[in-house]
Amino acid sequence: MPPPLPRFTAASAASAVATTARLHRPEFSTATAAAMAGSQKKQSQPPAGVADSIMPHLLNIYGSSATARDFEIYAPNATFEDPLMRAHGVKQIKSAFYTLPKVFGESKITEYTVQENPMGPGKTEVVIENKQHYKVLGKAVDLTTLIRLQVENGKVVKHEDWWDKKPLKNRDTVGLPLVGRLAEASRRGAMLLTHALMGFGNDPKPSPH
Repeated sequence: MPPPLPRFTAASAASAVATTARLHRPEFSTATAAAMAGSQKKQSQPPAGVADSIMPHLLNIYGSSATARDFEIYAPNATFEDPLMRAHGVKQIKSAFYTLPKVFGESKITEYTVQENPMGPGKTEVVIENKQHYKVLGKAVDLTTLIRLQVENGKVVKHEDWWDKKPLKNRDTVGLPLVGRLAEASRRGAMLLTHALMGFGNDPKPSPH
């Protein structure tokens, strides 16, 4: 896998802004400026290392090499959605991704950049622009997607994968709400069928050595 592209995070931008504020406000004492910067940091910056702690597991999940431990990044009631499936809960998310090695000869994220956006106390949005590579019956398929993660207290509560960076079709994003509802129902149906076929999210047994 090629090395990941350089990362630009909201945390680094916020740190630069705080430093500039301290340098260009002589009317405040150093102690006052430091206190204000510290308060701003607590309120606006995402928890340190949110993306760093998630990405290794996400790369395994998309790379058909996930284990049960990789799915510990998700909260128990987390959701996952892409144009094909809509999963509710960790068990269904496992089923969605455990299908990858069954369907594709190869799957992986080849390039990515990450941005973290603070959303409130303990809440962060992680946006991952990436390129995904798959092989189907020996034919290469490459996708450019936008992975959007909503993280609360270090756990992913919502995971969306926008193929070609286009928002998912649902009742809120299409002109006719009925068409959006049908798209949602189709993804749920595909997920439930996959969930049953994959043993309802049971972890695969380790291969014998």
